[in-house]
Amino acid sequence: MTWNLKTGTRNGGVMWDKPALLNGLANALFAVAALLALYLAWTLTTRLPVFALREVTVGSELKRVTHDQIEGVVRRELAAGNLLTLDLAAVRDAFEKLPWVRQAQVRRRWPGRLEVAFEEHVPLARWANTALVNTHGEVFKAAYAGELPVFVGPDGAAREITIQFRYFHRSLQAIGQTPVQIQVSPRRAWRLKLQSGLTLELGREQVEARLNRFVAVYDRTLGQLGRRIDHVDLRYANGFAVRVPELRHEKAEPKRGRRTG
Repeated sequence: MTWNLKTGTRNGGVMWDKPALLNGLANALFAVAALLALYLAWTLTTRLPVFALREVTVGSELKRVTHDQIEGVVRRELAAGNLLTLDLAAVRDAFEKLPWVRQAQVRRRWPGRLEVAFEEHVPLARWANTALVNTHGEVFKAAYAGELPVFVGPDGAAREITIQFRYFHRSLQAIGQTPVQIQVSPRRAWRLKLQSGLTLELGREQVEARLNRFVAVYDRTLGQLGRRIDHVDLRYANGFAVRVPELRHEKAEPKRGRRTG
């Protein structure tokens, strides 16, 4: 508290006469100090060698994912920390972005080990020659040089085609045929191309019933025809139509000069 020498009056301290304000300021300073102490303790703790990552173990057999890919992900995610500060969710997401990883599981194992388990994609087919389809009917992108059937269809149809492919493949085995391309149109009309070069038009309705009918009569009809067939239309109620390429090139015998009995 001070005196004004000119006026002879007493001037009260604006801040010092307000204990509530002083208490609030003190609490704020204590809070800042506590936060700084926690930050310092955390920084020192995370730099302790006990939390350093010393080993990465993979608990699943790898066929497509490489050890270099795994090491690259771990190094990127550990660039600003150690095993204690490692964000497991971020590491898992980074692993699942690798071309052949379908799912990844990541666990800490103290004192310095990271355990990783992978489920790799198993390729079932090609998706219109732009991607691959796994055995779950999921589309993914990866490099693969092996022979695979081709699925063609609108976006989102891969799972449906996968289910139908298994049925088609199982049914056609009875006549020694194998589907190499399955196509479904936006209107859900199905077409199969077989390894022999034969194309089957199944249409939109009763697809499985039409294929079963074709398989049931194949051996005693087309199987005994003795000609190459490239197209079969199964969209008929009581039968099917076939196309024989050889017949296009055969010429009918001229009527003139033909002997009669």
